[in-house]
Amino acid sequence: MARPVRGLQNERHEALALLRCTVLLLAASVIGTASAGPDPAPGTPSKFSNRGSVANTRHNLTQRPVETGPGGTINAALMDTQRNNYGEVCVYCHTPHGANQTIAAPLWNRTTKVNTYQTYDLLATASMTQPVTQPGASSLTCLSCHDGTTAVDAIVNMPGSGRYNIARVSSDAPALLNEWPNAAVTHVGLQGPDQGCLVCHNPNGAGAAFPTAYDFSAFAIGTDLRNDHPVGVRYPPAGAGTDFNEPGRREARLAYFDVNGNSRAEPNELRLYNTGDGYEVECASCHDPHGVPSAGPGSNFNATFLRRPNTGSAICLTCHSK
Repeated sequence: MARPVRGLQNERHEALALLRCTVLLLAASVIGTASAGPDPAPGTPSKFSNRGSVANTRHNLTQRPVETGPGGTINAALMDTQRNNYGEVCVYCHTPHGANQTIAAPLWNRTTKVNTYQTYDLLATASMTQPVTQPGASSLTCLSCHDGTTAVDAIVNMPGSGRYNIARVSSDAPALLNEWPNAAVTHVGLQGPDQGCLVCHNPNGAGAAFPTAYDFSAFAIGTDLRNDHPVGVRYPPAGAGTDFNEPGRREARLAYFDVNGNSRAEPNELRLYNTGDGYEVECASCHDPHGVPSAGPGSNFNATFLRRPNTGSAICLTCHSK
């Protein structure tokens, strides 16, 4: 009796994942003689200390930590076969010149694709009383990596003179990313299980061969946002008699909970963004991609790039009056 089509597809998927894992391991064995990208900047750490600077977090995509698997130690330069190593920390998101003008983000350097997201309001829950739009700029910047549709090394203006290419504003085609000298073999993204980064950064499936690789599966959000806190959702009426707290300060394009009362949006203060549809919750309402010290300068950054610790549901209760 013929097997179901889905079963055959799953078998093919698993076989492809194992094949890719084998290729990665073979690449690791010869990487010492392979042509790799430039080394990280001097002083760039090889592990995530998660304090002091974005350079010490997983958002520093130049890092090449050594991993130890069942077959022994894997050369750190293996990372250079999976994404272009530009040797600069900030360039994976920002550029001082030639920025992406299709998104309202500061000197944005990443490729921006046009995606349609499944949003939380599609669940039609009774508690959803406010309109929801597609994610705004302060979510799309995060999703340019975390929805998995774009390679992590897809940038408009590569370091060095003459490496700007306007075609990379909207496309991460391999031919465009291969314009970097000593380009990576593949250009991976935060895709689903046994794909892209998660071939190694996932304790299950093919990733079992890399037991010390950080587990990134929780960060591969995809384009279905129905199981995540809504973004692009208008902040409800707030204050006495409502279920929401009033932000301490409202400006034309930003409202924020001014904890220290200095009339300035500090990194550890939650905020709402107004791009024309009213003040809305976005990814950056609760997260700061550069890291926020948990207890003053020099302390570890809050987990998962949160703006403040969520001890005792502190983040939830900043907005929700319960």
